[in-house]
Parts: sequence; structure tokens; C-alpha cells
Amino acid sequence: MKNDGANIVPYTNPDFDNLPSLELLDKEDLLEIVKKMVSGGISLSFYGKRTAAEIDKRVRPRCTRIQKHLCVGSLEEQSKNIIVEGENLQALVTLYKYKEQVDLIVTDPPYNTGEDFRYNDRWDNDPNDPELGLLVAKEDGSRHTKWMKAMLPRLKMMKSMLKPSGVIAVCIDHRELFHLGMLMNEIFGEDNRLGIINWQKSYAPKNDTGGKSGGISTATEYVLVYAKDIDQSKTELLPRTDAMDARYKNPDKDPKDIWKSGDASAAGASTHPGMVYAIQSPFNGNLYYPPESRHWTFEKKQMTKWLENWGSEYEEVEIKDGKKKALLLAGSTFDKEKGVVTPASILEKARVIAEEKLKAGSWSRLYFGLQGEKGPQIKRYLNDVKKGRVPMTYWADEDFGLPEEIDAQSWNHTESGHSQTGINELDQIMGRGHGFETVKPLKLFKKIIHLWCPPNGLVLDAYAGSGTTGHAVLELNAEVEGSDRQFILIEQGAPEKGDKYAKTLTFERLRRAVTGERPDANGNLKVSAAPLKGGFEYRVLTSRLDGKAILSMRKDELIDVVITSHWEDTRRKSGLIRIESQNYKYLVGKNEANNPYFIIWNGGDAVEAFTSAAYQTIVAEAKKENLVAPYYVYARRFTYHTQNVIPNKIPDKILAHLGLNENSDRFNEDEENGGE
Repeated sequence: MKNDGANIVPYTNPDFDNLPSLELLDKEDLLEIVKKMVSGGISLSFYGKRTAAEIDKRVRPRCTRIQKHLCVGSLEEQSKNIIVEGENLQALVTLYKYKEQVDLIVTDPPYNTGEDFRYNDRWDNDPNDPELGLLVAKEDGSRHTKWMKAMLPRLKMMKSMLKPSGVIAVCIDHRELFHLGMLMNEIFGEDNRLGIINWQKSYAPKNDTGGKSGGISTATEYVLVYAKDIDQSKTELLPRTDAMDARYKNPDKDPKDIWKSGDASAAGASTHPGMVYAIQSPFNGNLYYPPESRHWTFEKKQMTKWLENWGSEYEEVEIKDGKKKALLLAGSTFDKEKGVVTPASILEKARVIAEEKLKAGSWSRLYFGLQGEKGPQIKRYLNDVKKGRVPMTYWADEDFGLPEEIDAQSWNHTESGHSQTGINELDQIMGRGHGFETVKPLKLFKKIIHLWCPPNGLVLDAYAGSGTTGHAVLELNAEVEGSDRQFILIEQGAPEKGDKYAKTLTFERLRRAVTGERPDANGNLKVSAAPLKGGFEYRVLTSRLDGKAILSMRKDELIDVVITSHWEDTRRKSGLIRIESQNYKYLVGKNEANNPYFIIWNGGDAVEAFTSAAYQTIVAEAKKENLVAPYYVYARRFTYHTQNVIPNKIPDKILAHLGLNENSDRFNEDEENGGE
């Protein structure tokens, strides 16, 4: 049996015969296993797990440089969306201002196929190493362990980025499905699992699950969906379809709305015994009961009112059937020998009046079929139905409300699109030859975003790849009125290793989505598609960031750091809008409230103190741009104070916005101690 060091360990019966794996675990891991054995729990254990679980705490933020030539859209549009080029764990740490600000994480990590997953062995000792590492081959006996060691700290960081109401959706195939599920259960909690979506990726059969012996075809892949806190998360309804609405008619010309026939009963007779009784039809005098184990949906008082809308009076009569009193035509009686007795004159009068009302139209809410020949039915109006549908493909009745659990659902290709669709979409916008063969369809990501990200929410993708997530956000914003979602995409980008996605694919796809450019038959770019409104800022992670690095920065570098790291408690998610002008000495940007931001220099690039003279300058610069107080000022020292200025000391405030403390030795090491 091949062993790669990754095991699901049931604590009620640990696999102590697997000594090689157990001997690889350190003392703390073994103690954890023994402690959980007592409670009968289940845990995923693998070599290096404890180290992997602590790596995120050792990762340091990086300097961020804005690549102006790769930014798209107006400065205001750029401030809303971000592409970050860099190692994703370091990028997540650097994006500290977005901690607990993300509504939805939708991401598509490498599937460990032996062709796409890279692992840097140096990460075990130095998670700050920016290199991608080598491709992990199928023959590597520890490839599953390496995959989990890479995913564990990244999933932990992603969880920290989510709002309390946030949701994460992770795409995966059969190779790492079970390992990912165990990791997600451990990090997010099994009780927070919203569902396991099974989506139809292809329709052409192929043997790809059974190894050398062959197997069944993988026509589907999976999306594991977890809430940070299931009690605070919300799943939206999907838009109703024309086919669903077409089932609603108006045969009686009801002025209230179009309707369709609905069941007048509901399950739960044992819990609603007072709502189980006979109803007499005004058309034929027959008695009707709710089906076995069911009860009438509405209270008896309401049912009586609807029955009398057919023109006859009703009254409750004890008919000795073991149920509650029956609703019978007034004048009916019960005889032990004959049962229910309704005089012929009463039956005939009720029938004539009911048929007249049937012909007149605008029937009662409780009716007896189109010709009065059936048992009680309820008119269900379209206006009373939720304006949406639950996120499933297969169901029996579209009218029930949102379920408490989505659980394991299947989405066929009409709901989510095929994987080949994703490739075709990328071919259309990029042309053939991009070399990216694992593209998710836009339809799949748009559906996920619609379900779990509010219209003005923030979406994060830590494995951006070809940029499908960003493209899906832009399309949804264009298609749905009032939608203004934002995105953050992270992609490595390492041309020297052949991983050119960040600049040549992620960026370029999103740029063309915004401009509407597409390649023609000769490969020449022409505007042939509708441009999508929006833009984005392109950032690159550079050297490690600490107090010394900040104080030694040039003016343009420091502006980038301030623009990308600043946040306010009331507007943490919002980015600053850069102001670029050679006419200004200190003014560098503004926020959504039209408040200006200044960085104080002494001539060139040396940070100086904020003085009364500097204050006069910033007031004049703010006036030229029609900006209003308060003024946010970054400086090394403050020798002048006024209520119009909010001081931000350099480097302390910048480090604080990155979750750091300037006085901590951990963030002020020199090169000999691991710095750069």
C-alpha cells in the first residue's frame, strides 16, 4: 500500500500499525491525537501539520508597488478593484486592511494533478521565501502532504479575511476532495458547511478515476462552501425563470394576480390534530379529508370564509369520524346509521349557486377544480411567491422557501456551464495558445457570487489564475442594476518559471473585459465586444516591509505604501484615490468623503516634521482640489497641532495598518537575521 504521510486518523481506533507515519509526527501532534482519542473525535494528521498551522503567523508583509502602466480605468475605478502579483500567502498578510472585510472568497487552487501544483520546500523553514518551487510530480510519494501543507496556512488566512457573515467557496476535483474537506472542517467547522456543490464539468466520457485499472468518468467537479459563522451568513435566491412563471395562469380572471393550483394540505397531522377534519364540497356534497398524515394548511376560520365565498353557509358538525368537527353545508346533520345527511334541497341550492360563481369568475382562494369536480385546492398567487428560487437544480416544487441547509446539491451544465465553456470563453477574449487548460466557466462563478456576495460586497480570489473571478464580478455589475461588487485577485506571476498568468493572462483578460477588445482571425485586437464598466489597480509585492524599509523609501514608493495600506474604521474596505500632480508638494490622495491625504517631505525623499509652515501649504493644496477637512497627514514628527489635522506618524501608523508594531524586533531584523 502506497503511503504519502497523510492519514485520516479516527481516534477511537488509531492506526498504530502505520508506524512510519506516526514516527514522523512530533510530540505536540502525538499529544493532540491522544487527547482527542478520549473524546472519540476525528482529525486529519500529516507530517509537518503543526508547522504548517503556525506558518501564517511567521509571514511578514511586503512592500507594495503600484504598476501605473498596468492599471486600468479612471483613478476612482482603480481604487475599487485590485490585482496583486505575488506569492498568495504573503499577499494575504500584506492585505491586512481587508481583514474581516471580505464578503466572499471564491477560489480555484491547483488540483495536484502532477502538472499544476508547485511546492517550495523552503517554505517549511522560511514562509517568506517568495519562490513558487518546483512542480510536484504524480510519482512524489508525499505530494498529498505537500498539498495540504501549502493549503492549511492559506485557508487560515482566508478565514481571517472574511467578515463574520462571510462565505468561502473552494473549487476542487476528486484528487484532493477528501483532504480539502477535512481541512475545511477543521478550520471552519463542520457545522459551518453550507454545502458541497457537484457541478457538471463535461459530457464526454473518459476513464480518469481508476488508475491503471480504469474507472468511471469524472463528469463533475466540486465546490466546497463554508460560512465563517453559519448563523450570520445568508444565501440569496436565484432569479426565477420564464418557464417557472409560465406555470401561473388566470382562468377565472382573478383581479388579484395570476395563480397556479396548490396543495391545500401540509405534512404533520400528528402535530396539528385540530386541522384534520372533513370538508364538504358545495358542488357535489362529497366529503374531503387531507391525505394520510397531512392536515389542512390554513386555520378553520379561514377555510370557512373561503368555503362560504361559494355562496352557501357552512357550520361545524360532529360526525363521529375520530377527527375534529367537519365543515358541512348549513342544515346538514349526522346520523349514526346514515352518516352525514344533507337535504337534497340544500345540496341543489348550493350546487346551482357555486356553478354560477364558477362561470362568473374571480373564484374563492379555496376552490374545487376548474369544473368544481375535484377536492379542495388552493390558489397560489405569483405575487405571494418569493421572487427567486432556491439554489438547487433538482426539486419537486419551486414554491417552497429557502431551505435551512443546501447540503449536497448537483448543478448540471445548464446551471453552471461546462469546463470546456470556460476554455472557450478564455479563447474568445485571449485567443488560442494561452496554455491555460483548467478554466472555470463564468456562469459557475457568477452563480456562486450571486448566491453569497451582496450587491455591494467584496470578492477575494487568492488563486486568480486566468482571472475568471474578476471577469464574473464585472459582468454581474453590468447585468444587474444596483450591483457594485468589488474584487481582489492574487496571482504569483513568475515569467522565469513559465508562470506568466499575472501579467500576460490575469491582467490582460481583465483589461480586455473592460475595453471590449478581442483578437480577430489574424490575432489583431479590435473592440468587438461591449466594454464592461470598471477598472482595477495592479500591484506587485516587492521587498519585506518593516520600519527601516519605510524610512528609507523614495517619495513615490512611500506614496504607494500609504495608498495601498491606509484604512479607516468606518471605511476600511474603501481604497484611497491617488492624486497625481507635479504642482503639489505634499498632497497625494483623497478618500470617498473628499478628505485629502498628505505626506510631508523635506525637499526630495527625506520625511520631515509637520510644522505650521507645512500646514499652510496643505491648506492651500486642499483648496485647489476642493477638498475638505479633516486633513490626513503622514509625517515623521509633529511639531504643530490643529483640530483640522489627523496625524499619522511614520512609520508607526503605516505598520499599524499592516498589523505590525514598529517596536517589535520581529519586524526590524537585518539581513543577517533573515531580512532582505
